[in-house]
Amino acid sequence: MSLRVRPAGPGDVEAIVELEQVAFPLDPWSENLLTEGVGGRLPTTTYLVADRDEVLVGYAAVSVVQDVAELQRIATVGSARRTGVATALLAAAEAHAAAGGVDRLLLEVREDNAVARAFYARAGFAEIARRPRYYRDGTDAVVLERFVTMAQ
Repeated sequence: MSLRVRPAGPGDVEAIVELEQVAFPLDPWSENLLTEGVGGRLPTTTYLVADRDEVLVGYAAVSVVQDVAELQRIATVGSARRTGVATALLAAAEAHAAAGGVDRLLLEVREDNAVARAFYARAGFAEIARRPRYYRDGTDAVVLERFVTMAQ
């Protein structure tokens, strides 16, 4: 079973929408937003997908603006969790950001998402701030940061 991370294309939108609804049931992005983003109509944001044997098993969205990148989303299907998919997506997002000349990668994660917070801690992210009541249900966001190695 080979894993491949690549830029998302229009044929990926339906699977991303389905994954978005499962992975982020309280705050899913709309099909319209995802269609616009994957179609390249959000100029700072790049969508990446992970395929395993031609089946989409995860996706990430990363925005690069000047010297800062923001990992806006990263999600994997349930059967692909703890198999390296999120790690591969994070590495690809960071490589994309570094190629864009950024020196740090930021993200927000739900305060109550212990699994994601542990994943990011293992990846070297550190908490730099909190955003009270950031999510629709009132949960705080934890802002994390990691400095990235610039592309050569």
